Amino acid sequence: MTETETFRREMPPPLQPRPLNLPDHFETTLANGLGLVVVEDKRLPLTSFRLAFRSGDANDPPELPGLSDMMTHLLTEGTATRSSRQIAEEVERLGATLTVGSGSDFTTVAASSLSLYADEVLELLAEVTLSPSFPQNEIDLARENTKQLLIQQRAQPNFLASERLAQVMFGEHPYARVSPTPESLDALTREDFLRFRTSTFIPNNAVMIVAGDVERDSIVARVEQLLGKWKPGTVPDLNFPPLPKRVARIAYLVDRPGSAQSNIVIANQGITRTSPDYFPMLLMHTVLGANASSRLFMNLREHKGYTYGAYSNLDARRQAGTFRATAEVRTPVTGASLHEFFTELERIRNEVVSDEEIRNAKSYLSGVFPIRIETQDGLVDQLVSIRMYDLPDDYLLTYRERINAVSTAEIQRVAQNHVTPDRAAVVIVGDAAEVSDQVKPYSEVIELYDTDGNRKDRKQ
Repeated sequence: MTETETFRREMPPPLQPRPLNLPDHFETTLANGLGLVVVEDKRLPLTSFRLAFRSGDANDPPELPGLSDMMTHLLTEGTATRSSRQIAEEVERLGATLTVGSGSDFTTVAASSLSLYADEVLELLAEVTLSPSFPQNEIDLARENTKQLLIQQRAQPNFLASERLAQVMFGEHPYARVSPTPESLDALTREDFLRFRTSTFIPNNAVMIVAGDVERDSIVARVEQLLGKWKPGTVPDLNFPPLPKRVARIAYLVDRPGSAQSNIVIANQGITRTSPDYFPMLLMHTVLGANASSRLFMNLREHKGYTYGAYSNLDARRQAGTFRATAEVRTPVTGASLHEFFTELERIRNEVVSDEEIRNAKSYLSGVFPIRIETQDGLVDQLVSIRMYDLPDDYLLTYRERINAVSTAEIQRVAQNHVTPDRAAVVIVGDAAEVSDQVKPYSEVIELYDTDGNRKDRKQ
């Protein structure tokens, strides 16, 4: 019994990392500038396609926020030869998937199916990309649905916090826009969608990634046949306004009367995705708040019981980023939660991370990484990120090596540079009457907003 109990108390040593054994890939560029990456992986009779454009929501005209997002939604709602219903029925007949999505930095048209139907699915992907018709009835329906979604968003504390934070952190930069407005939706016309698709969906600013049970030569020929005549264009200008310079801690309180919880977000300006500080920041984030064994969670959830979960977030994009600490806490402990947040933020800056913490963080990141790329879609998504963010070609092969090379000194260095509580934006969505006095000890300035995003008179 004693030996058994001793065995249960001792953690077994970690296994040696297994080699990734990534499938070989072939890369080329078509005459029109379209990049093409082919990964032959015949373990399963499946094929995945991603057509990714280096253009996203940040490319929306300032007067038409939401244009990119709605345009991508409408791509599958009708083409020159098929209606929305016909597209949906064809996808269903093939047992395939066909989706389009846009983020801040890039847009993807994605499809997958059994390899038996790969040729037909690729043709459908090319059709919705090159010849969407943007039927007026589908535009009107999408417009009204989006307006209803905006009403629902205004009732969601997470959205209100994200909206206020984006405007505070990014200022005049396009990243500050997180949703359209009813006015911008009403202003959108079919001509706007046609013009925007033509200017942003250009082959010389895109890459097609194909992975699965395919033959390289035949898939290259098929892509050339379907997309080779696509005319190149002018790559959109990414000369965006600079971010606002933060010089003091300010609290931004979004008043939600009667709220039983306070949604807290404490943010600093962060790094870009290609920053040399990315891997030290990733380790620091893992120690501080990436998961349920990190410091923030253990403090605010396990030790204090203020919340169901407290986390940090490393948001690194092409042009800029933020580093955030977040939690949804009970209204009466809003101030106490802020105290614990700032205690942990100062601690990660001023105390060297322990050997056990950095060892566990490295083990976690190195362990989950192969899981993320073991599926076909997971691997393709990683390849998309590499191409869209201009990461090194050997990024996947050197990922674990670069994780394990980070030192405790580097973690403290990036924490001191990028976690600056004295210049943080503190966004709180909650009942202002109940939490204002709790917030005052942590910020000399409190700006008050309503749930429509309008500034209200503030009382100090």
